[in-house]
Amino acid sequence: MAVVLLGAGGAAGFFAFQKEAVASLGAENAQALAAKKSRDQSARDAEEATKSLHFVKLDPIILPIIDEHGVSQVVTLIVSLEVDGKDKAARAEILIPRLKDAIIHDMYGVLNRKASTEGGLIKVNYLKKRLNRVSSKVLGEGNINGVLLQVVNQRQI
Repeated sequence: MAVVLLGAGGAAGFFAFQKEAVASLGAENAQALAAKKSRDQSARDAEEATKSLHFVKLDPIILPIIDEHGVSQVVTLIVSLEVDGKDKAARAEILIPRLKDAIIHDMYGVLNRKASTEGGLIKVNYLKKRLNRVSSKVLGEGNINGVLLQVVNQRQI
């Protein structure tokens, strides 16, 4: 009889504590599951944002640097535009000739005044700011995310 009572008490204790253990495990699992869902949603959002990005690559832009003695060097730029969505990419593609013209006009003035060079080397940050400004002016504010410089090459002559 004592064995039966001892067994019944042990079983009752086991089931009582098991519910508490399962309940606490369930809450932790719920939090872990919620965190995992949040990470998964963030990953999906990032993937969708990346899918909507388009890059419009311009042909190489070759600019001579002219000083008092004539052409002193040649600068080659390879530029891409980062835009959101196919519509803005299509608009940028259509306006590429106008954009290249504006870039060439702006860069001739900047590069020949030596304002964009330091010790004979081009200040890439300064150049990129100017390219962003010119691109926004031609394509319209908010139509590009930014200008990406793929190649900046200087060659002395």
